[in-house]
Amino acid sequence: MEMETLKSEIKDIIRECYPQIKELNPAQRAVVDSGFVEDKNNYIIAIPTASGKTLLGVMAALNTVLKGGKAVYAVPLISIQNEKIKEFKKFEKFGIKVGKHPSSSDLAVMVFESFDAITRFSWNTLREVDLLIVDEFHMIGEYTRGPTIECAITRSKILNPGMRIVALSATLKNMSELSSWLDAHVVEHDYRPVPLYKDVLTTEELELKNKNDVIVRILNTSIEESSQILVFVSTRRFTESLAKYVAGKMKRKISPERKKVFKAVAEKILDVPKKRGSQPTEVCLKLAECIENGIAFHHAGLFDKQKEIIEEEFREGNLLMITATPSLMYGVNLPSKNVIIRDYTRWTGQGPQPIPVFDYEQMSGRAGRPGYDTEGYSYLIAKSVDEAYNLKDHYVYGEIEETHSKLIENKDAVYKQIITQIASTLAKNPKDILEFFGSTFYGFQMSNNEYLSAYSADSMEYEVDQAMDFLVQNGIIQTTPEGLKTTDFGMLIARSNYTVETAVRLKEFARTCTEMDVNRLIYEMSRTPDMPVITFKGRKSKEPVRDRLNKEGVFVVDVGNSEATAATLMEWIDERNEYEIENAFNVYAASTRRSAYEASLMVKFFKRICEVLGVYSGLNQLDILSARLYYGVKEDIVPLVVSIKRLGRKRARKLVKTFGSDLKYVTKDELVKIDGIGPKTAEAILKRYK
Repeated sequence: MEMETLKSEIKDIIRECYPQIKELNPAQRAVVDSGFVEDKNNYIIAIPTASGKTLLGVMAALNTVLKGGKAVYAVPLISIQNEKIKEFKKFEKFGIKVGKHPSSSDLAVMVFESFDAITRFSWNTLREVDLLIVDEFHMIGEYTRGPTIECAITRSKILNPGMRIVALSATLKNMSELSSWLDAHVVEHDYRPVPLYKDVLTTEELELKNKNDVIVRILNTSIEESSQILVFVSTRRFTESLAKYVAGKMKRKISPERKKVFKAVAEKILDVPKKRGSQPTEVCLKLAECIENGIAFHHAGLFDKQKEIIEEEFREGNLLMITATPSLMYGVNLPSKNVIIRDYTRWTGQGPQPIPVFDYEQMSGRAGRPGYDTEGYSYLIAKSVDEAYNLKDHYVYGEIEETHSKLIENKDAVYKQIITQIASTLAKNPKDILEFFGSTFYGFQMSNNEYLSAYSADSMEYEVDQAMDFLVQNGIIQTTPEGLKTTDFGMLIARSNYTVETAVRLKEFARTCTEMDVNRLIYEMSRTPDMPVITFKGRKSKEPVRDRLNKEGVFVVDVGNSEATAATLMEWIDERNEYEIENAFNVYAASTRRSAYEASLMVKFFKRICEVLGVYSGLNQLDILSARLYYGVKEDIVPLVVSIKRLGRKRARKLVKTFGSDLKYVTKDELVKIDGIGPKTAEAILKRYK
């Protein structure tokens, strides 16, 4: 491996941990030759997807750690965090500790939010970090996570000016602006290990009825050359209907040997709910049926384990095609020889909008697997030749959009940053706060824009004033003779990862409820932006959800996903499983556990709000509710599931049905007769009750 400029120690580690890399590709070589690894300066490295950005980040990290320093590798999603930790764990045999937090590791892989938390309250830890690597840096222009990483970087530059920042990114249009703000050298390269061919196909020219038939035709060709396909569509419902349509067309074309392979994958998919004590839901059955013909769909309404199985089996070549929502373009590494973008619009608050060119590039970038394919193909599908001409002009030959900070557009981010600056004593007055916003990428863009710079100071001051008024009115910050301070309630928000809207909503509820009504609380939590919603699957009647809420004394006018979430959680703590919930309400019930887990944490947050407000009635009910949500149980078996690890709700219920709630007089022999209770669990039960 020609890496003359690298230290021999780094070379040895890379040779050992990445044996598949025989030599650096031209993009990597250009970056290494720039002196980037040893340089103390900040860098933005912009090279195409799948051309080996991670390895470059790793070189810089190893260089820092081998000198006795600490490195943080920040990523936008937990799925990427898990993938990277697995990859970096190999460095441990060289004495490099890999983990999720810099206080306990040399190389920490953190999601943006966790790194942001260090910049807010763990300054000693932050000052120990010598190198910050920001993966997927282009997400700084994204609405939800962009402001988080933007403000975390801004605070890091103030609190730890000696820390080096290396940003790994896709190519961005306004690179000079970003690099000036970051004070960084830029290395750009357009090398792709697998050449990518982009095209627009039309149903008209191919003489086919609809876009789905175009996909079937491409799939037939790809089966002949034993390659795979990834198709992006705009909604969950479309991923399912397309997979079902294509699977139907494939039924008779698959050899018995392949059928066996697909059948095995389908069985794994059906095992997931079974292991969790639920029959397979309708969605699981539909998914398994499609997979039996080699076609999978992938969206947020599946069990997490099922998504992992689909990704794994696709990588192994055991699936022909995945239909997915665009969220798959971020996150997991799922390359495929062919990528088809069937829907180039996306549903937003303003109705259907065309996707940005940047997103088109990100999706297309998934085409062509290094080490497997000699080329990748990305296809957009149009109906007419005219439409194809416009799409080609806009997407294939068009330029990506400029990256703009979304900080001010995201009201909650503005609130959160003001609270943080005051809580962490970095700001004592409005001037300090304005100064902080001026140092962000948003502030930089405003003051360096020839058209806006004249108004930028006024406009920023206006936005900050509005936000401050809101925070004072809601008892989150207060003015004191020593300057601005956060209230106890404000401090609670600052130290949490909850949005201000969630906190204010829960505070209002705590203040106005005369006695603790747990079902009302579940409904209030379901309406906050921090609750992962459980969505309806189709246009069936929503009356069952309304009836369930009415039964608990919660009367609603409109029934939407928040109401579906509340009704689902009420059923969950009544010991219903996902299969029963899906049938009752026609929702994507596979997300129930995730929502219930988040709800159990939110109840604890609500309890702390009550304590801060001095509302003490019914607090003990909150601990019980939190446990019920976490385990999905009725109140009577809470002590059992809480005290006996991994017992779970099904076995706990069986025990109570068989022996009653007092297990003092039960013997070990009697316990092991219960299905699923082994000697170890039996001993734990005896220990607890004797």
